[in-house]
Amino acid sequence: MICSLSNRKSYDCLKKFTYFNQASLGLISASSTKKMTDFLNKIARFGNIYISDEDELYLVNKLRKSASILLGGQTKQTAVLSSASEMLSQIPYILKPQKSKILLIETDFPAVTRPWLQYCKNNNCSVKFIKENPDEDLTYKVISKISTDTSIIALSLIQYSTGTKLDVEMISKIAKSKGIKLVIDITQALGAVPIFADKWNADFLVSSGYKWLGGHGGVSLAYLNKDILNINPLNAGWMGAPNPFKMQSDKCSYFRNAKSYTQSTMSYVSIVGLEKSIQEIIKLNPLKIENHSKKLSKYFMKKIDKNKWQIYHNKKSINKSFHIISFKPNSKDLEPIKVFKKLKKKNIICSLRDNKLRLSIAHFNNQEDINHLLEILN
Repeated sequence: MICSLSNRKSYDCLKKFTYFNQASLGLISASSTKKMTDFLNKIARFGNIYISDEDELYLVNKLRKSASILLGGQTKQTAVLSSASEMLSQIPYILKPQKSKILLIETDFPAVTRPWLQYCKNNNCSVKFIKENPDEDLTYKVISKISTDTSIIALSLIQYSTGTKLDVEMISKIAKSKGIKLVIDITQALGAVPIFADKWNADFLVSSGYKWLGGHGGVSLAYLNKDILNINPLNAGWMGAPNPFKMQSDKCSYFRNAKSYTQSTMSYVSIVGLEKSIQEIIKLNPLKIENHSKKLSKYFMKKIDKNKWQIYHNKKSINKSFHIISFKPNSKDLEPIKVFKKLKKKNIICSLRDNKLRLSIAHFNNQEDINHLLEILN
């Protein structure tokens, strides 16, 4: 029997529901929720009596330090932002490519692709889309599409709709040898698998905080290459100043670290909750979390009736992920939306993405969860 890795009692939802949806909206642990509600109650009732200017900076820096450990990087290169999309939409205008091609994956999350499509409308650049095919290794396909006029590769480490994982280290080595900038969305990876920010040496790593990290909305993380720290951020928010509470209106100077990318007053409720959740993930160990998901997903793929269901899992991939599984009925008469609704009626929560059912398997899931799902599917 495969038991949960974390304490299921920390998630009230699991008393009634079988939750396979961390890739969409992550469950927040009881301890992280308490951290947020205690903070909110105190600030709502007493305002600045219990939070000073220095406290605001301390909370952000505390999150940066914890996040840098989980990222496998340095605090000075770790940024705290309001959202992943906020960062991803700035990157084209920070890097400013000209007369070149941008490599994107056609079915990647729109927050990754849309900023480049918009940028290319008004600049002398074009987008080259790469199609994901379950019979081809996506990492090698990305590498094969690199040409002499490629300036940027922007993609998700783990594809949100299929769970396909790319070998970022391999892509990065080749990109760097050719002077190509690399932008990686790690939203579907951070908190679910180990991350090696310094080793990968991408120009930008970006992640939301409310999925596998088990945080609330309104806060996200980014990791910046050392060379990027020498470039001023696109937006000159007041919190990005070296001493923001000096309120210097006649100067626009910056930290020479990722602090410059924190633009303004943020959701400190979300910050304290995310920091607590990250500490819990570090304690669980991302490698153990990844191995736990792998055991459960392999069990699911072994037991599911292959005559009824087609699993989208890239057999050619050299670097698989197991915490996201997509599948659909073999029968054309059975629509995925109907299966999705049936599962929801049975209190099994998953997602419907690209007309496929998507399971996301987290540290709190166990074999009983999988068996409950299989009883209905088989």
